[in-house]
Amino acid sequence: MCGRFSLAVAPAELVEFFDLDEVPDFPARYNIAPSQPVAVIVQTSDEPERHFRLMRWGLIPAWAKDPAIGNRLINARAETVAEKPSFRTAFKRRRCLIPASGFFEWQKTKAGKQPFYFRPQNEELFAIAGLWESWQEIETCTILTTAANALLQPIHERMPVILKPEDYDQWLNWQTQDVEALQVLLQPFPADQMTAYPVSKRVNNAAIDDRECIAATDLG
Repeated sequence: MCGRFSLAVAPAELVEFFDLDEVPDFPARYNIAPSQPVAVIVQTSDEPERHFRLMRWGLIPAWAKDPAIGNRLINARAETVAEKPSFRTAFKRRRCLIPASGFFEWQKTKAGKQPFYFRPQNEELFAIAGLWESWQEIETCTILTTAANALLQPIHERMPVILKPEDYDQWLNWQTQDVEALQVLLQPFPADQMTAYPVSKRVNNAAIDDRECIAATDLG
């Protein structure tokens, strides 16, 4: 499960990294939580070029009667996403990139759950594979997860799918509906290309959103 992440870059960096025309001004986010607005990059038949949108984190399927279902659909498992009724249509037609600077996972310890912060080495920006839907003019999204790599395994069994930049076009192309070809992209990011460190438990509080949330802490 991926339940928190950060996006702490300037809008201009998103424009350059993802080859966008423009991105509205928005503040750095260090503790993004479910149900909050997140930055999303999509391509559609109406707007075939990459463009930026803000969507609520927690996917509400188009057929849903109660929007509360989105609270349970913040993640989609890569292994079953093509089969699950909540995700299979979006997987075929509405895939997106979710920009991030890092993400959090929690390790169970005798002293309680200890949060750790993960990110690719030497990178301040990357893209998580996501899906999106429109429900009564509300746009929502979910994060795809896969099996944890060797770095994450001692902390948690799952991790978000981090896409390679060379795969962005294929992932965003709404005309691509080859399930097998798409699922090939949904692999664990190489452990030797990532870094991780423990952070303060202040990140457990979704109301706290500052740089201290991603600052390394001493467990000794």
